[in-house]
Amino acid sequence: MDPMVPISFIVIVAIVMGGLVKIARHWRAGTQPQSAALESRLEAVEQELAVLQQHLSETQERLDFAERILAQPPESKRLGASE
Repeated sequence: MDPMVPISFIVIVAIVMGGLVKIARHWRAGTQPQSAALESRLEAVEQELAVLQQHLSETQERLDFAERILAQPPESKRLGASE
């Protein structure tokens, strides 16, 4: 067997592995800014959700108040009953 065959094989494998490492580093570097962008968007969505939950809570309080007011008898009946 020619001694150049194993050396050639090792060189080819090293070149391919080096290329794969470069591709992996480039791919990782490309995904990190997207990850940071997703993280900032997630934080914005969480803040908006907190605001919406606060608005919902206030709306529920107002609905409860309106239901209590509507459940009371009208003023005219109360005045007539006390006379």
